[in-house]
Amino acid sequence: MRASNLLRSVLYVPGDNERAMNKAPGLSVDAIIYDLEDGVAPASKQAARANVCAAVAGIDRGQRVTAIRINDLASNEGADDLQAALIAGPDALVLPKVQTVQDIEQLGARIDAFGDRKSGCDVLIWAMIETPLAILNIKEITARSHMKGSRPGSHLGALLMGTNDLAKHTGVAPDMMSSWLMDCVLAAKAYGLPVIDGVYNDYSDQQGFVAACEQGRDMGFDGKTLIHPAQIASANQAFAPSQKQLQEACEVVALFEQSGHEHMNVLELDGRMVERLHYLMAKKTIKTADLIKEQTE
Repeated sequence: MRASNLLRSVLYVPGDNERAMNKAPGLSVDAIIYDLEDGVAPASKQAARANVCAAVAGIDRGQRVTAIRINDLASNEGADDLQAALIAGPDALVLPKVQTVQDIEQLGARIDAFGDRKSGCDVLIWAMIETPLAILNIKEITARSHMKGSRPGSHLGALLMGTNDLAKHTGVAPDMMSSWLMDCVLAAKAYGLPVIDGVYNDYSDQQGFVAACEQGRDMGFDGKTLIHPAQIASANQAFAPSQKQLQEACEVVALFEQSGHEHMNVLELDGRMVERLHYLMAKKTIKTADLIKEQTE
């Protein structure tokens, strides 16, 4: 997985749903999480594991990111999931019920041990933030990303918000979790990690879903986790630069790159002052637009 991969739309696909599994590779989604945990009934865990790992090992991913959500490593299924998933070789492993740094370190050490046996293993850990303790420990959890390569277990690659589980554990409605979510966004941004908003359960409510995506975007999330293909297009649009934003970004970049402006920190554009930080932000907007264009061509 490259640092430049888009994560506007991240779709959960249950590993025991053959129809959804077959359909997933043809969807215009930025990332797929093949789910072995909450989306799979206990009696179907073994079959789902075989289906998912065969699919991940065999598909042509292109620009798409492919992940597998394993069961909790403390569960009976977790160890088997991990072994099979590492052999399949996804871009990321989604670790549920993360609560402390030690949870990341435990999985990271096992990834390192597998890599030593197999001449390297690049898989990242996507941490599910879905418990009260995870929220309380979010600064320490995200700080692991700064130590990548310096010690075992430093594979943290993204945060995924599990708002349904947070609601279950706390009794707090998802629309009252803003302060917790913003703590996670801030911690992720401090260490350069993507952070993906939680799911919107009513996939038939397109208007509500669009509003939730726009709110997540404005809160600083990089994308949204999805439960249904009908949500993909709206998420991709919400977390992409608008035509107006792209045009304004191009104007700012053109202004700062004019001859004689190379060393200017503040310039005037259409009656407003723009600083070099706006130039850097504009370049990022253009880069995102270019990535989207590249991915859709």
